[in-house]
Amino acid sequence: MLQHITIPRGPIELAADLHLPGQIDEAAPLRAVVLSTPGSSVKEQIGANYASRLAARGIAALVFDPAHQGQSGGEPRDLEDPYRRGEDISYAIDALAAIPGIDPERIGVLGICAGGGYAVHTARTDHRIKAVGTVVPVNIGTSSRSRAGGPVAPLEALAAARTDESRTGELTRVNWLPDTLEEAAAAGLTDIDTTQAITFYRTGRGRNEHSTNRRLSRSDSLLLGYDAYHVVDQLMTQPLQVIVAGRIGNTGSYESGMQLWKLAPNPVDLMVVEGAGHYEMYDVPEYVDAAVDRLVDFYTDHL
Repeated sequence: MLQHITIPRGPIELAADLHLPGQIDEAAPLRAVVLSTPGSSVKEQIGANYASRLAARGIAALVFDPAHQGQSGGEPRDLEDPYRRGEDISYAIDALAAIPGIDPERIGVLGICAGGGYAVHTARTDHRIKAVGTVVPVNIGTSSRSRAGGPVAPLEALAAARTDESRTGELTRVNWLPDTLEEAAAAGLTDIDTTQAITFYRTGRGRNEHSTNRRLSRSDSLLLGYDAYHVVDQLMTQPLQVIVAGRIGNTGSYESGMQLWKLAPNPVDLMVVEGAGHYEMYDVPEYVDAAVDRLVDFYTDHL
């Protein structure tokens, strides 16, 4: 069963979908999971693939559009603020815990790709989260610094660009991905991860009208200074599940997942999905089902 809900977040609202196993019985409150989705993704994409499967296995699952993106409120649009992404998760827990029939003491989080880093960063200090699951987790700060070849020069350029924006009032946006495979090929981006990402996000396979594939440029200075795993070793004491794709590509998620596994004070289960690539963990049934099977066992034991 699917319920469309709104989540109050200060002066704006987040658009969310609550996936339920069936009718809620207040006499038997459900364990529940809040999903944190990849950068650029909206709730109807990867989050729905996992949330619907969790609900079918008896776990309520809430997936939402981040502030400034999708159908959620917030201006300017297309902002990817990692700190606000973390706050979004806490606001989602506020809303979920208040729903009759949901057990507020049995709420976990599931983060996918950059959402995995956001989920971990939030769980460090929001201990209403009782268990942390991740699938192909990415520390978007680390990956942003790696792509930039180091933060200093890009930060100088971003500073100048923001000054120009303040003078002109015109905001600059960049693509998360090339819009087509032809554009990618023209730019020399022919590696399997880039092509699979484009095939998912920009074709009928996973495309959604509310996912713009645009990122506000001023987001990048925030991402360059961010560390999703900061003091995880000291603060994130909740049980942790890490699931990574067995084919190591250029997304950094395998390395990031292994780093998280080593840092976490309470790692419970590590799963390597053999044969899968990063983006195949988004929607290929064989791989998603395998991950959900493991996640259900984890949440059943720890929520």
